[in-house]
Amino acid sequence: MAVLMVRATVKPECVDELEAALRKMFTAIEGARPKGVRYASYRLADGVTYLAELEVADGTGNPLPEIPEFREFQAALADWLAAPPAVEHLEVRGAYAA
Repeated sequence: MAVLMVRATVKPECVDELEAALRKMFTAIEGARPKGVRYASYRLADGVTYLAELEVADGTGNPLPEIPEFREFQAALADWLAAPPAVEHLEVRGAYAA
């Protein structure tokens, strides 16, 4: 399983627009129900820092770019971010899911 974590700070005046775009994107992802992927977004307590976590099953490609709302969200990020995002590839050492 490949895991990617992205940490980004959003311009305070862009938070509402980003939140609306997140809702639209996740509604589309839930409707598409892509297989082999787990994608989550978190907002930290400061209200402007976000984490995105992407897990892609071994042997599969990332299906999210096939979803138009995901591509729209990614394209708009450049306008919303206060600084370039920090991207980290994580190595899973153990995991449990009920």
